Amino acid sequence: MARGPTSNSFISQRLKLHYVDWGNEGAPPLLLVHGGRDHCRSWDWVAEKLAERYHIIAPDLRGHGDSAWSPDANYDMDAFVYDLAQLIHQLDLAPVTIVAHSMGGNIALRYTGLYPDHVRKIVAIEGLGPSPKERAKRAAVPVADRFRKWIEDKRAAAGRIPKRYATLDDALARMMAENAYLTPEQARHLTVQGINRNEDGSWSWKFDNYLNVWSVFDMPQADIEALWSAITCPTLLLYGADSWASNPEKDGRLVHFRNAKVIEFENAGHWLHHDQFERFMSTLDEFL
Repeated sequence: MARGPTSNSFISQRLKLHYVDWGNEGAPPLLLVHGGRDHCRSWDWVAEKLAERYHIIAPDLRGHGDSAWSPDANYDMDAFVYDLAQLIHQLDLAPVTIVAHSMGGNIALRYTGLYPDHVRKIVAIEGLGPSPKERAKRAAVPVADRFRKWIEDKRAAAGRIPKRYATLDDALARMMAENAYLTPEQARHLTVQGINRNEDGSWSWKFDNYLNVWSVFDMPQADIEALWSAITCPTLLLYGADSWASNPEKDGRLVHFRNAKVIEFENAGHWLHHDQFERFMSTLDEFL
């Protein structure tokens, strides 16, 4: 087996989007979907463990990694869901198993609700989106105020120059500060794969700055819950005990799933698949 993945691309909504393929084409397909401001190579440790049993595909979402940035800064959830649907359709992966993190989990769960027969099993790591408490806080702000703020934030993003780091080690220090649980080896790999070198020798993250401006409108929550309720395959929802994310078993959202189990990881934050890798792999193995 090759030691690493091959790079490939597909077209979705006129964007050239990147994915890596770990080979083993005769094996059952397994999609690994990263979260916001991340990249497909953050799954390398997981892929290495599973590549002999599965045909692993890991995409870079639009605006992330080595995928194109949306020219009109369209990073609405429906665009991401379409891209995922297009990848599964073009590569003829269905029925597929999906493991997804954070925003990737939000996208993958919506896709699974839309096409329940296309997904064998799904693991979503902190992937249900904003908690009921967070949604209530947003809803308390009048829609016109939220809309105006979105326009102001978009305008600010248009004028923002991507941050430049003088050295790779400076970017690595930022990565370490973002997640204290990372080992030096994990942090270096995530940094090297998530950064580009500029012409002047400095370094900048690969993701589009516009990703920091969340859309002011999304599907109504009741419609999102209806999609969750339409999921028929075994579903595993994973949460870090030290994360900011809200556990659906405690906040009531689990009631919208037919066949889901929640597991909370001690000594883990939002990136629990990095923070508690061995436990994550053993949990994943058991579920798969």
